[in-house]
Amino acid sequence: MRATVMYGTGDVRVEARPDPKIQHPTDAVVRVLAAGVCGTDLGTYASMPPGHEGRPMGHEFLGVVEDAGAGVSDLEAGDLVVAAWRYSDNTCRYCAMGLHTSCRNGGRYGFDDVDGGQGEAVRVPYADGTLVKLPASLDSALLPSLLTLTDVFSTGHHSAVSAEVDARTSVTVIGDGAVGLSAVLAARRLGAERIILAGRHADRTALGREFGATEVVSERGDEAVAKIRDLTGGYGTDAVLECVGSGTALATSFGAVRDGGVISRVGLPQYTEGPIGAAMMMRNIKLTGGASPARAYIEELMPDILDGVIEPGRVFDLAVGLDEAPAGYRAMADRRALKVLIRP
Repeated sequence: MRATVMYGTGDVRVEARPDPKIQHPTDAVVRVLAAGVCGTDLGTYASMPPGHEGRPMGHEFLGVVEDAGAGVSDLEAGDLVVAAWRYSDNTCRYCAMGLHTSCRNGGRYGFDDVDGGQGEAVRVPYADGTLVKLPASLDSALLPSLLTLTDVFSTGHHSAVSAEVDARTSVTVIGDGAVGLSAVLAARRLGAERIILAGRHADRTALGREFGATEVVSERGDEAVAKIRDLTGGYGTDAVLECVGSGTALATSFGAVRDGGVISRVGLPQYTEGPIGAAMMMRNIKLTGGASPARAYIEELMPDILDGVIEPGRVFDLAVGLDEAPAGYRAMADRRALKVLIRP
Protein backbone atom coordinates (compact mmCIF):
# COMPACT_ATOMS: atom_id res chain seq x y z
CA MET A 1 0.00 0.00 0.00
CA ARG A 2 0.94 3.67 -0.20
CA ALA A 3 1.05 5.86 2.88
CA THR A 4 2.23 9.24 4.14
CA VAL A 5 5.52 9.11 6.06
CA MET A 6 7.42 11.92 7.76
CA TYR A 7 11.22 11.89 7.90
CA GLY A 8 11.89 15.24 9.55
CA THR A 9 10.94 18.88 9.61
CA GLY A 10 9.16 19.71 6.36
CA ASP A 11 9.98 16.28 4.90
CA VAL A 12 6.75 14.42 4.15
CA ARG A 13 6.73 11.67 1.55
CA VAL A 14 4.23 9.22 0.12
CA GLU A 15 5.81 5.81 -0.26
CA ALA A 16 5.12 2.09 -0.43
CA ARG A 17 4.72 0.28 2.88
CA PRO A 18 3.74 -3.30 3.77
CA ASP A 19 0.05 -4.05 3.49
CA PRO A 20 -1.48 -4.26 6.97
CA LYS A 21 -2.48 -7.72 8.17
CA ILE A 22 -4.26 -9.11 11.21
CA GLN A 23 -1.64 -9.65 13.92
CA HIS A 24 -3.87 -10.14 16.96
CA PRO A 25 -7.41 -11.54 17.28
CA THR A 26 -8.74 -8.10 18.28
CA ASP A 27 -7.35 -6.37 15.15
CA ALA A 28 -9.22 -5.14 12.11
CA VAL A 29 -7.85 -3.91 8.80
CA VAL A 30 -9.58 -0.79 7.50
CA ARG A 31 -9.37 0.52 3.94
CA VAL A 32 -9.20 4.29 4.32
CA LEU A 33 -11.71 6.45 2.45
CA ALA A 34 -10.84 9.79 4.06
CA ALA A 35 -8.18 11.08 6.41
CA GLY A 36 -7.42 14.45 7.96
CA VAL A 37 -4.27 16.44 8.64
CA CYS A 38 -4.36 17.55 12.25
CA GLY A 39 -2.75 20.54 13.93
CA THR A 40 -0.56 18.14 15.91
CA ASP A 41 0.61 16.63 12.60
CA LEU A 42 1.55 20.15 11.60
CA GLY A 43 3.46 20.60 14.85
CA THR A 44 5.48 17.48 14.02
CA TYR A 45 5.99 18.82 10.50
CA ALA A 46 7.55 21.96 12.00
CA SER A 47 9.75 20.29 14.61
CA MET A 48 10.56 16.64 13.92
CA PRO A 49 14.32 15.94 13.92
CA PRO A 50 15.55 14.17 10.78
CA GLY A 51 15.85 10.42 11.08
CA HIS A 52 16.68 7.37 9.01
CA GLU A 53 13.32 5.72 9.73
CA GLY A 54 10.22 7.58 8.73
CA ARG A 55 7.13 7.83 10.91
CA PRO A 56 3.74 6.88 9.41
CA MET A 57 1.47 9.88 9.81
CA GLY A 58 -2.17 10.50 10.58
CA HIS A 59 -4.67 9.65 13.32
CA GLU A 60 -7.91 10.98 11.79
CA PHE A 61 -9.51 8.50 9.41
CA LEU A 62 -12.62 6.62 8.42
CA GLY A 63 -13.04 3.76 6.02
CA VAL A 64 -14.32 0.26 5.31
CA VAL A 65 -13.47 -2.87 7.28
CA GLU A 66 -11.66 -5.30 4.98
CA ASP A 67 -10.73 -7.98 7.50
CA ALA A 68 -11.27 -8.66 11.18
CA GLY A 69 -9.60 -10.95 13.70
CA ALA A 70 -11.35 -13.89 15.36
CA GLY A 71 -11.78 -11.85 18.54
CA VAL A 72 -13.71 -9.04 16.84
CA SER A 73 -17.43 -9.51 17.43
CA ASP A 74 -19.05 -6.16 16.59
CA LEU A 75 -17.66 -5.59 13.10
CA GLU A 76 -17.47 -7.41 9.81
CA ALA A 77 -16.06 -6.87 6.35
CA GLY A 78 -17.88 -4.12 4.50
CA ASP A 79 -18.78 -2.02 7.53
CA LEU A 80 -18.17 1.72 7.19
CA VAL A 81 -16.40 2.85 10.37
CA VAL A 82 -14.81 5.88 11.97
CA ALA A 83 -11.80 5.57 14.27
CA ALA A 84 -11.13 7.55 17.43
CA TRP A 85 -7.76 9.33 17.24
CA ARG A 86 -6.27 6.91 19.80
CA TYR A 87 -7.11 3.22 19.83
CA SER A 88 -8.51 1.79 23.07
CA ASP A 89 -10.08 -1.42 24.36
CA ASN A 90 -13.23 0.40 25.65
CA THR A 91 -13.36 -2.06 28.57
CA CYS A 92 -10.71 -0.98 31.09
CA ARG A 93 -11.49 1.16 34.14
CA TYR A 94 -10.40 4.38 32.43
CA CYS A 95 -12.52 3.67 29.36
CA ALA A 96 -15.50 2.97 31.63
CA MET A 97 -14.92 6.45 33.11
CA GLY A 98 -15.01 7.95 29.62
CA LEU A 99 -11.26 8.58 29.68
CA HIS A 100 -10.26 6.52 26.66
CA THR A 101 -7.08 8.55 26.20
CA SER A 102 -5.74 6.85 29.35
CA CYS A 103 -6.72 3.31 28.31
CA ARG A 104 -4.31 0.78 29.78
CA ASN A 105 -4.11 -1.02 26.43
CA GLY A 106 -4.45 2.03 24.20
CA GLY A 107 -1.95 3.75 21.99
CA ARG A 108 -1.23 6.03 19.06
CA TYR A 109 -1.32 5.42 15.34
CA GLY A 110 2.07 5.53 13.66
CA PHE A 111 3.89 3.99 16.63
CA ASP A 112 4.67 0.46 17.85
CA ASP A 113 4.15 -1.17 14.46
CA VAL A 114 0.69 0.40 14.05
CA ASP A 115 -0.06 2.15 10.75
CA GLY A 116 -0.80 5.83 10.41
CA GLY A 117 -4.19 6.94 9.18
CA GLN A 118 -2.95 8.87 6.12
CA GLY A 119 -2.54 5.85 3.91
CA GLU A 120 -4.53 3.35 1.92
CA ALA A 121 -5.15 1.02 4.86
CA VAL A 122 -4.65 0.71 8.62
CA ARG A 123 -4.37 -2.15 11.08
CA VAL A 124 -6.52 -1.04 14.01
CA PRO A 125 -5.82 -2.70 17.37
CA TYR A 126 -8.78 -3.34 19.71
CA ALA A 127 -11.14 -2.79 16.82
CA ASP A 128 -14.33 -3.40 18.82
CA GLY A 129 -13.28 -0.74 21.31
CA THR A 130 -11.95 1.79 18.82
CA LEU A 131 -14.11 1.71 15.70
CA VAL A 132 -17.70 2.93 15.47
CA LYS A 133 -20.00 1.86 12.64
CA LEU A 134 -21.41 4.67 10.52
CA PRO A 135 -24.95 4.40 9.11
CA ALA A 136 -24.01 6.17 5.88
CA SER A 137 -23.14 5.28 2.31
CA LEU A 138 -19.54 5.13 1.12
CA ASP A 139 -20.11 8.16 -1.11
CA SER A 140 -22.13 10.16 1.38
CA ALA A 141 -21.64 13.94 1.41
CA LEU A 142 -21.57 13.62 5.21
CA LEU A 143 -18.21 11.82 5.29
CA PRO A 144 -16.12 14.98 5.95
CA SER A 145 -18.31 15.89 8.92
CA LEU A 146 -18.28 12.30 10.21
CA LEU A 147 -14.49 12.34 9.89
CA THR A 148 -14.32 15.23 12.39
CA LEU A 149 -15.60 12.84 15.07
CA THR A 150 -12.17 11.21 15.10
CA ASP A 151 -10.56 14.25 16.73
CA VAL A 152 -11.18 17.86 15.74
CA PHE A 153 -14.88 18.25 16.48
CA SER A 154 -14.66 15.87 19.43
CA THR A 155 -11.85 18.06 20.77
CA GLY A 156 -13.95 21.20 20.38
CA HIS A 157 -16.78 19.41 22.14
CA HIS A 158 -14.43 18.27 24.91
CA SER A 159 -13.34 21.85 25.54
CA ALA A 160 -16.94 22.99 25.89
CA VAL A 161 -18.07 20.02 28.01
CA SER A 162 -15.08 20.38 30.33
CA ALA A 163 -16.05 24.03 30.87
CA GLU A 164 -19.65 22.97 31.61
CA VAL A 165 -21.01 25.18 28.84
CA ASP A 166 -24.78 25.48 28.65
CA ALA A 167 -27.42 28.07 27.76
CA ARG A 168 -26.43 30.26 30.72
CA THR A 169 -22.72 30.34 29.83
CA SER A 170 -20.97 33.22 28.11
CA VAL A 171 -17.97 31.87 26.22
CA THR A 172 -14.72 33.15 24.73
CA VAL A 173 -12.96 30.88 22.23
CA ILE A 174 -9.26 31.58 21.78
CA GLY A 175 -8.09 30.59 18.29
CA ASP A 176 -9.67 30.48 14.84
CA GLY A 177 -8.05 27.24 13.71
CA ALA A 178 -10.07 24.10 13.07
CA VAL A 179 -10.24 23.22 16.77
CA GLY A 180 -11.28 26.76 17.75
CA LEU A 181 -14.03 26.80 15.12
CA SER A 182 -15.13 23.35 16.30
CA ALA A 183 -15.27 24.72 19.86
CA VAL A 184 -17.53 27.54 18.67
CA LEU A 185 -19.85 25.03 17.01
CA ALA A 186 -19.77 22.79 20.09
CA ALA A 187 -20.54 25.66 22.48
CA ARG A 188 -23.46 26.74 20.31
CA ARG A 189 -24.74 23.15 20.15
CA LEU A 190 -24.72 23.07 23.96
CA GLY A 191 -26.85 26.21 24.06
CA ALA A 192 -24.41 29.08 24.60
CA GLU A 193 -25.96 32.24 23.18
CA ARG A 194 -22.96 34.53 23.58
CA ILE A 195 -19.71 33.31 22.04
CA ILE A 196 -16.79 35.66 21.50
CA LEU A 197 -14.27 34.31 18.99
CA ALA A 198 -10.72 35.63 19.30
CA GLY A 199 -9.11 35.27 15.88
CA ARG A 200 -7.58 37.46 13.21
CA HIS A 201 -8.13 35.56 9.94
CA ALA A 202 -11.22 37.03 8.28
CA ASP A 203 -12.15 33.93 6.30
CA ARG A 204 -11.94 31.74 9.38
CA THR A 205 -13.81 34.08 11.70
CA ALA A 206 -16.51 34.38 9.03
CA LEU A 207 -17.00 30.62 9.29
CA GLY A 208 -16.91 31.03 13.06
CA ARG A 209 -19.84 33.42 12.86
CA GLU A 210 -21.75 30.90 10.78
CA PHE A 211 -20.96 28.28 13.44
CA GLY A 212 -22.41 30.50 16.17
CA ALA A 213 -19.91 33.18 17.23
CA THR A 214 -21.76 36.36 18.17
CA GLU A 215 -18.71 38.63 18.27
CA VAL A 216 -15.17 38.53 16.89
CA VAL A 217 -12.11 40.02 18.55
CA SER A 218 -9.20 40.38 16.12
CA GLU A 219 -6.77 41.93 18.61
CA ARG A 220 -4.14 39.83 20.40
CA GLY A 221 -2.62 39.75 23.88
CA ASP A 222 -3.45 42.62 26.22
CA GLU A 223 -5.46 44.37 23.53
CA ALA A 224 -7.64 41.29 23.10
CA VAL A 225 -8.18 41.09 26.86
CA ALA A 226 -9.16 44.77 26.98
CA LYS A 227 -11.64 44.28 24.13
CA ILE A 228 -13.23 41.20 25.70
CA ARG A 229 -13.49 42.98 29.04
CA ASP A 230 -15.08 45.95 27.34
CA LEU A 231 -17.62 43.71 25.61
CA THR A 232 -18.56 42.09 28.92
CA GLY A 233 -18.86 45.16 31.12
CA GLY A 234 -15.43 44.64 32.60
CA TYR A 235 -16.11 41.13 33.90
CA GLY A 236 -14.93 38.67 31.26
CA THR A 237 -16.84 35.56 30.16
CA ASP A 238 -17.94 32.60 32.25
CA ALA A 239 -15.79 30.21 30.23
CA VAL A 240 -12.75 30.48 27.99
CA LEU A 241 -11.97 27.65 25.56
CA GLU A 242 -8.25 27.83 24.81
CA CYS A 243 -7.69 26.12 21.46
CA VAL A 244 -4.19 27.26 20.49
CA GLY A 245 -1.69 25.99 23.05
CA SER A 246 0.65 28.99 23.15
CA GLY A 247 1.73 30.90 26.24
CA THR A 248 0.12 34.02 24.80
CA ALA A 249 -3.19 32.20 24.37
CA LEU A 250 -3.09 30.97 27.95
CA ALA A 251 -2.31 34.45 29.28
CA THR A 252 -5.17 35.86 27.20
CA SER A 253 -7.45 33.20 28.65
CA PHE A 254 -6.66 34.27 32.21
CA GLY A 255 -7.33 37.86 31.25
CA ALA A 256 -10.59 37.08 29.47
CA VAL A 257 -12.23 34.82 32.08
CA ARG A 258 -14.35 36.25 34.87
CA ASP A 259 -13.53 35.58 38.52
CA GLY A 260 -14.95 32.17 39.39
CA GLY A 261 -14.96 31.18 35.72
CA VAL A 262 -13.46 28.24 33.86
CA ILE A 263 -10.56 27.97 31.43
CA SER A 264 -10.64 24.80 29.35
CA ARG A 265 -7.37 24.00 27.56
CA VAL A 266 -7.37 21.74 24.54
CA GLY A 267 -4.60 23.35 22.49
CA LEU A 268 -1.47 21.17 22.74
CA PRO A 269 0.75 23.22 25.10
CA GLN A 270 3.85 24.80 23.61
CA TYR A 271 4.89 26.13 27.03
CA THR A 272 6.13 24.66 30.30
CA GLU A 273 5.06 27.42 32.69
CA GLY A 274 1.91 29.49 33.07
CA PRO A 275 0.18 32.06 35.32
CA ILE A 276 -1.37 29.57 37.75
CA GLY A 277 -0.07 30.98 41.04
CA ALA A 278 -1.65 33.19 43.70
CA ALA A 279 -3.58 35.37 41.24
CA MET A 280 -5.44 32.36 39.88
CA MET A 281 -6.19 31.13 43.39
CA MET A 282 -7.51 34.46 44.63
CA ARG A 283 -9.79 34.74 41.58
CA ASN A 284 -11.17 31.21 42.07
CA ILE A 285 -10.51 30.29 38.44
CA LYS A 286 -10.92 26.66 37.42
CA LEU A 287 -8.40 25.22 34.95
CA THR A 288 -9.53 22.12 33.10
CA GLY A 289 -9.51 20.50 29.65
CA GLY A 290 -6.93 18.14 28.19
CA ALA A 291 -6.72 15.57 25.43
CA SER A 292 -10.13 14.69 24.05
CA PRO A 293 -11.38 11.16 24.78
CA ALA A 294 -13.04 11.16 21.37
CA ARG A 295 -14.29 7.57 21.64
CA ALA A 296 -16.51 8.67 24.53
CA TYR A 297 -18.22 11.31 22.38
CA ILE A 298 -18.64 9.77 18.92
CA GLU A 299 -22.04 8.13 19.43
CA GLU A 300 -23.37 11.21 21.22
CA LEU A 301 -22.37 13.63 18.46
CA MET A 302 -23.03 11.47 15.40
CA PRO A 303 -26.85 11.85 15.27
CA ASP A 304 -26.68 15.63 14.91
CA ILE A 305 -24.37 15.20 11.92
CA LEU A 306 -26.56 12.53 10.33
CA ASP A 307 -29.64 14.73 10.84
CA GLY A 308 -27.95 17.80 9.36
CA VAL A 309 -28.17 19.79 12.60
CA ILE A 310 -24.44 20.57 12.49
CA GLU A 311 -21.85 20.43 9.72
CA PRO A 312 -18.41 20.38 11.36
CA GLY A 313 -16.83 19.08 8.14
CA ARG A 314 -16.87 22.65 6.83
CA VAL A 315 -13.50 23.11 8.56
CA PHE A 316 -12.02 21.11 5.67
CA ASP A 317 -11.30 23.72 3.01
CA LEU A 318 -8.82 21.74 0.90
CA ALA A 319 -9.17 18.15 -0.36
CA VAL A 320 -6.23 16.32 -1.93
CA GLY A 321 -5.39 12.87 -3.19
CA LEU A 322 -2.90 10.73 -1.31
CA ASP A 323 -0.01 11.60 -3.62
CA GLU A 324 -0.72 15.27 -2.92
CA ALA A 325 -0.46 14.87 0.86
CA PRO A 326 2.94 16.66 1.06
CA ALA A 327 1.40 19.63 -0.76
CA GLY A 328 -1.47 19.53 1.70
CA TYR A 329 0.94 19.78 4.61
CA ARG A 330 2.66 22.75 2.97
CA ALA A 331 -0.68 24.47 2.38
CA MET A 332 -1.57 24.19 6.06
CA ALA A 333 1.90 25.26 7.19
CA ASP A 334 1.71 28.32 4.92
CA ARG A 335 -1.80 29.18 6.20
CA ARG A 336 -3.24 28.66 2.72
CA ALA A 337 -5.53 25.96 4.09
CA LEU A 338 -7.43 25.69 7.36
CA LYS A 339 -7.61 21.90 7.37
CA VAL A 340 -6.78 19.33 4.72
CA LEU A 341 -8.81 16.27 3.79
CA ILE A 342 -6.89 13.41 2.16
CA ARG A 343 -8.72 10.95 -0.07
CA PRO A 344 -6.45 7.89 -0.67
